[in-house]
Amino acid sequence: QVQLVESGGGLVQAGGSLRLSCAASRNIFSISAMGWYRQAPGKQRELVAAITSGGSTNYADSVKGRFTISRDNAKNTVYLQMNSLKPEDTAVYYCHADFFGYWGQGTQVTVSS
Repeated sequence: QVQLVESGGGLVQAGGSLRLSCAASRNIFSISAMGWYRQAPGKQRELVAAITSGGSTNYADSVKGRFTISRDNAKNTVYLQMNSLKPEDTAVYYCHADFFGYWGQGTQVTVSS
């Protein structure tokens, strides 16, 4: 069993920044890709960014150049740095451990115009 706990969400004005954190209960990054997903009201959950066990990253077109995914293996934590936020980034953001299929509880991000 692996627990994923997200933090760092909040309310921010358009153009602002937030950093989300996802702390895993044990070291899983060597075997599991990690992803950040988001779900806005009335919409399907979508992949925002992912990082493989080897450290390769990929991003949704809508966030390329604005968001950065990274991880700290010593802290068992994955981050999502979000810059130049837009109102359309408003959603609940979830952390996902691909190998295990586990999800975190989600953290709300609200961007005001």
